[in-house]
Amino acid sequence: MSSHSEDTGPVEVEPMPGYLDLITRASTVMLGAWRDCSSCGLELSKRTLLDNAYITLTEIALFFFCAFLWTQVRRGLTESLFKPLAQWWRLMPKDAAKMPESAWKLVFYTMSWSYSTYLLFFTSYSFFHDPPSVFYNWKSGMSVPTDIAIAYLIQGSFYGHSIYATVYMDAWRKDSAVMVVHHIITLALISFSYAFRYHNVGILVLFLHDINDIQLEFTKLNVYLKSRGGGYFLLNDILSNMGSVSFSITWFWFRLYWFPLKVLYATCVSSLQSVPSIPFYFFFNALLLALLLMNIYWFLFIVVFVVKVLKMKEVNDVREYEDEDGNKTAAGLLRRPQAENNDDGAGHHISAQGKHVQNGITKDKHL
Repeated sequence: MSSHSEDTGPVEVEPMPGYLDLITRASTVMLGAWRDCSSCGLELSKRTLLDNAYITLTEIALFFFCAFLWTQVRRGLTESLFKPLAQWWRLMPKDAAKMPESAWKLVFYTMSWSYSTYLLFFTSYSFFHDPPSVFYNWKSGMSVPTDIAIAYLIQGSFYGHSIYATVYMDAWRKDSAVMVVHHIITLALISFSYAFRYHNVGILVLFLHDINDIQLEFTKLNVYLKSRGGGYFLLNDILSNMGSVSFSITWFWFRLYWFPLKVLYATCVSSLQSVPSIPFYFFFNALLLALLLMNIYWFLFIVVFVVKVLKMKEVNDVREYEDEDGNKTAAGLLRRPQAENNDDGAGHHISAQGKHVQNGITKDKHL
C-alpha cells in the first residue's frame, strides 16, 4: 500500500455524458470488445485471474476478523445502548424490536459515507469530478493507497457481516432474499475490485450508495419515535416526512443518475480507452449492471409508495409478512443494497404506520 496516487492524470475533464450517450457508446464499445475477444473463455479467465489478482493472506484474515468484530460491536451496542434507549423512549413493542437495527445501520453508514466523502472531496482524488480518472495510470498489481485500503477493509468486512446479519439478526422481510443477493454482489465487487486494483471505482460506488442508507435509517427512527409513550410527537413526524422525501430524491439522483452516468460510463467506455486490455472487463461490468438493476427494482417500491401517499390512502408495507394474529405489521417502504459494495448496495425501504399519511411520508425500513 502507498500513501496516495502519484499522478492525477490529465487536467482536462471529460463532460459527463447523458443517458443516450451511455446506452449508445457503452453498447457499441462492449459489442466491439466482445467481437475482438477471440480467445475469451474459461482458460483465459483462469490465466487472467492468476496474473492480475493481488490479495494477501493477511488481508483475508483482516477481513474475517473485522466481519466478526462488526457483529460483536453491533451486539454490544444493541444490548448496552439501543435496547435501553428503546425502553427509555417507551417505544411500541413492534418498533422497539426494529429500532436497534436501524440505529446500528445509521451509525455505520454515517461513518462510512463521511469517510468516502472525505476521500473524494477533501483529498487530491478527482474521481467524482472526473470519473475517467479512475483508470488513469492503472497497472496490474499497483499499490493501493492506505486511505483507500482502510475504506475497503471497513466496507468489505461490513458486507461480510451483513450477509450473516440479514439472515440471523435482522427482521425478515419479503425482499430479504434480494438483500442477501445484493450483499453477495456488493462483497464480490469490493473483493475483486480490490484484488484487481479497481479500488478507485469502488470508492466512487460506495459514496453514491451509502447516503441513501443514512436517510433511510434516520427516517425509520423518526417513524418509531413519533408515537412513543402512547403520545404523538409532531417534530418526529415532520422529520420522518422530510427524510422520506429526501430519500426518494437522492435515490434517483445518486443511484439512477450519477451511478450509471459517472460509474458505468467510466467502466464500460473510459476503461478501454485508458487500458485496452483491462482484465475482467465483462465480469465487473456485469456486476455493476446487476447492481443498477437492483437499484431500479427498489426504486419501483419507492414509486408505488409515493403514489399511495399522493392518493392519501393507507400505506401498508408491501415487503412485510402478516403477523401471526393476521394483522399487518407496520407499513411503509424503501430500502438499499450495501454493492459493495456492495453494495450496497444497494437498497432499503420506507415504511409508514398503518394510518392515513398526513403531509407526506411516514416510514419503516429494512438494504
